[in-house]
Amino acid sequence: MKDTDVLVHGGGVGGLALAVKLASNGVDVAVVEQLKAESPSYKGELLQPKTLQLLETLGLLDEILKHGHTFDAIEFNELERRENEEPIHIGYSKMDYSLLSSPYNYALMIPHEKLKKIMLDKAREYSDYFTYIQPARFVGFEDEVAQIKYTYDKTYENMSAHIYVGAEGRNSPTRNEMGVHSESKTYNHHFLTVTIPRPSEFQKGKIVTTNHRFLGLFPLPNEKVRTVFLIKAGAYQTLKQEGIEYIHQAYRELCPELGDYVTQLQSWKDIQLMIPTMYHVDHYVSENVALIGDAAHAVHPMAGEGMNLAIQDADVLGQLIVWMKQQSTWDISHLRWYEIVRRPRAQFLLELSHLSALAYSFPYRWWRQVRMKSIVQMEQDPVLHVKQMLNISGLGRWDNTIIDRAIQIGILPKRNKPIKEDEQLSYFFERTEDYPWEEGEIE
Repeated sequence: MKDTDVLVHGGGVGGLALAVKLASNGVDVAVVEQLKAESPSYKGELLQPKTLQLLETLGLLDEILKHGHTFDAIEFNELERRENEEPIHIGYSKMDYSLLSSPYNYALMIPHEKLKKIMLDKAREYSDYFTYIQPARFVGFEDEVAQIKYTYDKTYENMSAHIYVGAEGRNSPTRNEMGVHSESKTYNHHFLTVTIPRPSEFQKGKIVTTNHRFLGLFPLPNEKVRTVFLIKAGAYQTLKQEGIEYIHQAYRELCPELGDYVTQLQSWKDIQLMIPTMYHVDHYVSENVALIGDAAHAVHPMAGEGMNLAIQDADVLGQLIVWMKQQSTWDISHLRWYEIVRRPRAQFLLELSHLSALAYSFPYRWWRQVRMKSIVQMEQDPVLHVKQMLNISGLGRWDNTIIDRAIQIGILPKRNKPIKEDEQLSYFFERTEDYPWEEGEIE
């Protein structure tokens, strides 16, 4: 039987971020990963500012910047479709990361598998403390010891650890073993996603909408762009029957500058169906077992938070375990700190992403007018704009008030006074909020 300080079930970005954090601080960590090659399924590619900050503390950001594409704004374009004519622009606004009083006032797109490789390579630099077990998977506990099943020869091995971490994603065996409760929420829409070439001048994020259509565009490096196209739930098979030309036409209509590029897409086999869902387990920790990332929560992809939540989970849990190691204690009651910090933050961003999803969930003309008004007000009111960017960045939290909501839907006039830097910074998370156990005893 093998022993380690921490056994991580799952080698995705959350599990690997945790491994780098632990191994770089002298904590023995083993990661069990069942995939033996790159995953063909789409995974998150958008890194938010807080995540970029954390990745720099792990010594990863320079390499990520080399292989990623940064942008500081997301443009919103609203179109009016006309029969047998080109659509006309009826609304434009922009959400700007550069308003944030932080050196991490931008977002970054990077291919998911490239990010995983960068993380794995970094973890392997700490070979005295890091063990990578692949292909294998956690299948359950027996006498409070983890059972690991190896893919090649179907053999089993027991592994003992002070702390076990479930990082396997949505279908988490660790979560099942813990017996935690969660209720899933589904939506009236699905997404089609595919990466296609882009013109070199296409540099910022862009969301293009009509009364019935939504196309999200997020530039990747090497003159590629990740596209996300909203469809009605259950419409996938019907649309496939219309041929790939349906996608060509829809993209050309919504974003003409991609017209000559989307035609390089020749088959529906290159397009993946994403079915959004939302859930949040009722607790993250049970005895000496903890959950991170999609094992604990699934977020609607509209705000691009899923992968970021996993890495931010890993940071807080990792810092806590490092502290426990330094204090020479494996008292598992300390693990409650992780849940105290991370669960409210995850819940807040789940709700924020849910509200963003609702904005594009209904085709009613009056609902569209509310959405358009809300986005314009959010851009032009300095308080609303900064709050939105700070909240999605993960760098802090600044709750909306009743007055904010009234301004957002146009009941009250927009404010014009800019936000002072010290006021904005007062809502950034401080170290004592990220790692409160360093300051005192658990309540």
